[in-house]
Amino acid sequence: MKFPPPLSPPTCFTHLSRLTRLPALPRLPGPRLSSALLGATALELFVLTGRLIVYPFGLAPERDGTAPAEAGPPGATDPPATNAPTALPVTAVATPPVVLLHGFIDNRSAFVVLRRTLTRHGRRLASLNYSPLTRDVRTAAELLGRHVEEICARTGHGRVDIVGHSLGGLIARYYVQRLGGDRRVRTLVTLGTPHGGTAVAPGAGVHPIVRQMRGGSSVIEELRGPAPGCRTRFVSFWSELDQVMVPVETACVDHPDLDAVNVRVTGIGHLALPVHPTVAAAVREALEAPEAGEDDATAAGATSVA
Repeated sequence: MKFPPPLSPPTCFTHLSRLTRLPALPRLPGPRLSSALLGATALELFVLTGRLIVYPFGLAPERDGTAPAEAGPPGATDPPATNAPTALPVTAVATPPVVLLHGFIDNRSAFVVLRRTLTRHGRRLASLNYSPLTRDVRTAAELLGRHVEEICARTGHGRVDIVGHSLGGLIARYYVQRLGGDRRVRTLVTLGTPHGGTAVAPGAGVHPIVRQMRGGSSVIEELRGPAPGCRTRFVSFWSELDQVMVPVETACVDHPDLDAVNVRVTGIGHLALPVHPTVAAAVREALEAPEAGEDDATAAGATSVA
């Protein structure tokens, strides 16, 4: 899928490797966004068309991309312990597998660009397709928990990273914050996720799980509750032109107990977040950032990517 070049150079994306608690959310410009909104809307329609084309390919089960790194081809003997070539790049062995979790009425095909970016840099991937008939965020979070346990058992890794788009990010956060998933999830990256609840959601009032994405729902209120000692770090990408998140700042993680950084995206809307090449590169950088204690330098504040 081809995309137009970003509206500004990706060099505006800085210091993401130093994940720190975000103090205050930036204020957004108002009427000046009108021309940019038209461009973002056109891009959204283009992305939607492409998404409909590739959607059927995401229905089929994916090939397992999380086999243990040391596994060889069928019939191969165990490699020697010293000076042995690895089956995957060093980054794939040293870093956790990445679980991709799609949004509402979608499937793993939503991550076609992000998958390519991450696999080119040696990351092992696994996707979870939850049913559009799923009626409860909590039920989907329990399913995610079982999926993560299977991946950890299969790969030998004790932890995973998760990237969730929209509802997928909310499901992953519920797993991390309410079901003890922080012991398994190192980094949770969310793309256009209604952390604070959105006032506009397609199908609101019809589908129960969509109602749970609205502000004031029982799920959103649970996530506002205390989360002392949460071990997962959060990176939330939010767009000033996201017409599904109302207000747009609801896609930011704003919780005193969570280690979170919010990344402002400019020039694109909700559907483009998981497929825009610049965002994909920024997500990769977020996943490659060292954990607390691995980097002595820290910097507070928000970051941006266009």
